[in-house]
Amino acid sequence: MDQVRRVGGKGGVGRRRGGRPTLEEVAARAGVGRGTVSRVVNGSQQVSPETKAAVEQAIAELGYVPDRTARALAAGLTDAVALVIPEPEERLFSEPYFAAIISGVSTELAAADKQLLLTLNRDAQERRRLGAYLSGHRVDGVLLVSVHEDEPLPDLLRQIELPAVLSGRRTAGEAVPYVDSDNVAGAREAVAHLAGRGRRSIATIAGPRDMYVGQARLAGYREALSSAGMRAREDLVAYGDFTEAGGRAAARELLAREPDLDAVFAASDLMAAGALRELRAAGRRVPEDVALVGFDDSAVARHTDPALTSVRQPAMEMGRAMVRLLLAEIAERSAEPPHLVLPTELVVRASS
Repeated sequence: MDQVRRVGGKGGVGRRRGGRPTLEEVAARAGVGRGTVSRVVNGSQQVSPETKAAVEQAIAELGYVPDRTARALAAGLTDAVALVIPEPEERLFSEPYFAAIISGVSTELAAADKQLLLTLNRDAQERRRLGAYLSGHRVDGVLLVSVHEDEPLPDLLRQIELPAVLSGRRTAGEAVPYVDSDNVAGAREAVAHLAGRGRRSIATIAGPRDMYVGQARLAGYREALSSAGMRAREDLVAYGDFTEAGGRAAARELLAREPDLDAVFAASDLMAAGALRELRAAGRRVPEDVALVGFDDSAVARHTDPALTSVRQPAMEMGRAMVRLLLAEIAERSAEPPHLVLPTELVVRASS
């Protein structure tokens, strides 16, 4: 090891004056070839522990920083990942779920030294433009959030062989890698909680009909009613769009059909907040007259009055898990698309 250190000392090859240390200078300092340094920098296992230690010491002594651009080009990569949210700005900035997903994604990508490209993909023209951009393989992979059944982008990504991971899924038989929460179990636990509190006219504000997440939470609602010996009544189901306004409109619809309902399970906290306002406007007290449960356990749940019982889904961890799954797919495509479903937890507060 002393011999290795002397190579870059006085009379040896050292750092160029005024310039960044190069791969060649690291190789000279470590007493190895340029290719060996490259293998160490790129994490190859085809280097002995002794040689790896010598190269790492030379890197530390010289302050060498690998050229990310050169490394990416050599590997055929861009070092960038696209996060696509096919929703308008008002939903992106009003829903805490999106903020948590973005936070998890950006944290994990930063740790992996990758760049993040965020696009909203709001209409057909933007979808076409995004499709053309991605077809040029200008990013290494795509993370797609808030998918509807008719979303064509995952199929395009499969055709052009660009790795992708979804947050949620389009159908139960999704063929693209995804990270999801256990929506059926979460809804089932929420409604079982309401039934356990003696509520007998339990309504639900379901998510959009064309989103699997909405279908799954509705399925959990129905399963819980069946387990509690109650009939699932279609007049106690109203559909919303995961917004506060949508929740308020759905609650108004439910009250018109069944004025004596005594519980509401809303498929998102924002819809539950809208329902709370409508119930209050109709003179119904929460929880005395109507118990209320949401889904997400976002900041909204903690700041309503009364505080909202809600199903917690680990949105930030979902974002981080999506990145880990995508980076693994970029490194080596799986024979079978990986799927990860994270557990939920009911957080009981004053509203129920």
